[in-house]
Amino acid sequence: MTNYIETTLKNTEVVVIVHVEPQSYKQDVFHERMYHYFSMLYNKYQKPIVPIAVFTYDEKWEKDQYTVEFPFFHVLTFNYMTLHLKKKNWRNYIRSDNPAAAALMSKMGYKEEERVQVKKEFLLMITRMQLDPAKQRLIYGYFETYLKLTKEEEEQLMAEVEKLPVAEKIMEIPISYEEKGKEIGKKEGEAIGVKKVAIEMLKKGLNMDLIVEVTHMDVEEIRELKEQL
Repeated sequence: MTNYIETTLKNTEVVVIVHVEPQSYKQDVFHERMYHYFSMLYNKYQKPIVPIAVFTYDEKWEKDQYTVEFPFFHVLTFNYMTLHLKKKNWRNYIRSDNPAAAALMSKMGYKEEERVQVKKEFLLMITRMQLDPAKQRLIYGYFETYLKLTKEEEEQLMAEVEKLPVAEKIMEIPISYEEKGKEIGKKEGEAIGVKKVAIEMLKKGLNMDLIVEVTHMDVEEIRELKEQL
């Protein structure tokens, strides 16, 4: 994934090109690909370009330049900056107000047992930044692409979030909790549907054991429904 930003750097209009490398493939020509990205953007914008390669996986790629030369003539040397996220400690970025740092934290160096803590700090970061919903969705989506908690981990996270002073604001963050709400709503809808089936069966005077077998409801629940008829 390649992104670019037009900005001003030391009073000079520049284009910052950031290429995020999600997986290792054809790494023997990666430096050549970086040069191609650079060339295409330079042809388009005709401005100085700052090229940055961001590695999001465990990769030992250390080259930061691409050279074209012949035994008799040196044509060019293209240099670019590299950032290996796995070598970065996520804790060093939790005070940052940079949305990109928040999103990329999911690919930084952390232990398996720190997964819940990483996401909690991520939620605190984007809450503190007060981003609009569209940006929250974008950043959240990128974060969860690389760090998706299990159901048990999500439950642990929710339990910890509820104890925070900013719990209410965190709950307002879209994406994950919207999906959680839909899931809860779906389950509640299914429960209501099962009750309706049980009520219809009761109205027809069907056997209690049969109703339990069909609906998987507790006998006491069915008896309560029967009393309400």
